[in-house]
Amino acid sequence: MNKYVINGGNRLDGEVKVEGSKNAVLPILAASIINGGESIIHNVPSLKDVNTLVNMLKTIGCTCSIEGNTIVVNSSGDLDINIPEKPVREMRSSIILMGAMLGRFKKVKISFPGGCEIGLRPIDLHLSGLKMLGGKITESHGYILCECDKLYGNEIHLDYPSVGATENIMLAAVSAEGITTIQNAAREPEIADLQEFLNKMGAKVTGGGSSTIRIQGVNHFQNLEHTVIPDRIVAGTYMVAAAITGGRVILKEVIPEHIKPIISKLGESGCKIYRYDQAISISCGKRPNAVDFVKTMPYPGFPTDMQAQMMALMCNARGTSIFIETIFENRYKHAEELIKMGADIKIEGRAAIVKGVNKLMGAHVVSRDLRGGAALVLAGLGAEGATIVDNVDIHIDRGYDNLDLKLKSLGADITKDEY
Repeated sequence: MNKYVINGGNRLDGEVKVEGSKNAVLPILAASIINGGESIIHNVPSLKDVNTLVNMLKTIGCTCSIEGNTIVVNSSGDLDINIPEKPVREMRSSIILMGAMLGRFKKVKISFPGGCEIGLRPIDLHLSGLKMLGGKITESHGYILCECDKLYGNEIHLDYPSVGATENIMLAAVSAEGITTIQNAAREPEIADLQEFLNKMGAKVTGGGSSTIRIQGVNHFQNLEHTVIPDRIVAGTYMVAAAITGGRVILKEVIPEHIKPIISKLGESGCKIYRYDQAISISCGKRPNAVDFVKTMPYPGFPTDMQAQMMALMCNARGTSIFIETIFENRYKHAEELIKMGADIKIEGRAAIVKGVNKLMGAHVVSRDLRGGAALVLAGLGAEGATIVDNVDIHIDRGYDNLDLKLKSLGADITKDEY
């Protein structure tokens, strides 16, 4: 197991490249099953979750090669419809294999997914969507068997704009007979990126990034090459790192349009932010102002995956900030650890009241989920004294490509040690 040791107080300054999006590349890797051929995928981040999914693809019969930030997947031949249990129980997003496997082989068996303990994340929308395409679902002893003779297009209205359910339905529907329409679809940029990947493969998908997605099923797919979009949550994390240390950072290879709500809130806190075509500069030379209200919402609202990092910044802001978490009911585990560092936080249900203090103090804290762990690293950068963050390899490495080395390149005093 690994930990970060951070000596706070260094002002971050410099340039950092934002890696490819974790939440885009995982469904894209799943989609590589569909064409039964070769998929060349560029700008792939080096992450634990990516390695897990690549190993799952290998286990079911794909060949995968990695060179730098490029992965080549060949899914030709008959693949094993039994998805390995252990990685599925460790990584929730592996459920995305379900739609691709059902679309191509008309049968898949997978266990119920696990992942970060940030609250209930039922997959009922995934299953109901696949049922509406003709899938027959059997649940038994912790496993899900989904099979069909044929998939048929349908009109599907999601009760909630679930990203995973939208993606799973898309992956199955591209092979269905007829037209599928997804109403109240998730609008995240990662959906649009998946659409682009599928269309390069020969699919006919429109509307990705809007609330209505239309899919015309096809029966022939081709090899393709694709570059993954930059990770908007990683971009937001580095922006908060600059703000919490009173620094100045230029983010390269970022899409400003994807992080508008983050830019807005950091602007409210007093940061100076300049947007360019594929870059952003942020500086915050003084103690930040409190942001009155942060409410997480589906895209294009403020992302739940940035709630913890924003809270870390508000812990030493001037004034009081109120957070409302609408996506996950148990996503304040980082608050308990921030309190160990001197933060003044009170949790009431889905609300958190954060009163800014003059300075956080270094402490020994534990990462309990991916984004909460990143928030503790940020808090340590701005704190007085040494901070130790445990469980780096369990959580933080799932979503950040060499976070310590990139922060160190900006001037942070951070090391990664084993224990």
